[in-house]
Amino acid sequence: MTTWAKLVAFDMAGTTIDEGDLVYAVLRRVTEDAGAQYDDATFVEQMGTEKHGAVSALLDAGGVDAGPQLVDEVHARFVNELTAAYQAHPPRAFAGIEDAFAALRADGIKVALTTGFDRPTVDLLFTALGWSVPTTVDFVVCATEVAGGRPAPDMILAAMAALDVTEHAAVIAVGDTPADLWAAHHAGAVGVGVLTGAADRDTLAAQPHHALLGSAAEIVELVRTRRG
Repeated sequence: MTTWAKLVAFDMAGTTIDEGDLVYAVLRRVTEDAGAQYDDATFVEQMGTEKHGAVSALLDAGGVDAGPQLVDEVHARFVNELTAAYQAHPPRAFAGIEDAFAALRADGIKVALTTGFDRPTVDLLFTALGWSVPTTVDFVVCATEVAGGRPAPDMILAAMAALDVTEHAAVIAVGDTPADLWAAHHAGAVGVGVLTGAADRDTLAAQPHHALLGSAAEIVELVRTRRG
């Protein structure tokens, strides 16, 4: 069996994991509580990005003198409050996504997860979901483990290197934010937006993309309809 795709790299929260947008609710709350005042468009720019950097950017954009100590403190509060929120409202996999992972892998396609979370938060999510590497997916990379988080392509490139995929055009990157689609574009990958997260159709449609899907589980059909 041959296919035009060799690797599908999925974002986590909002794309494969339904966590009720808690990550963005907590991020907004802790930065506003620290005194930052910014508009919705400014906040959207930080969706899907590495969270320590997002805290710094939002504080700065919101008129707060964001020194390293304050950024560390606000980020630590973000991690603590998000952990508590996930414990109170456990995240779950979006419908069909685990079957989609299995179907892609059965077709010989590698599956990776990329995320703006740090590794402890990923471990928290994986424990809640019962996921693991390599049972559920082939590879996971965090923005804190590469030189640049989204919209830089570094996480996608790291997944390619780890999984021995060399053809950029044979990589599909799936996500629910503008940053996900720009990361795909910068990596030379096929960007696919999904409408299960915080960004709406109009927002995603304005970014470079190959397709917009109702859910990440639909990627299997997209791949199979273009199988050669």
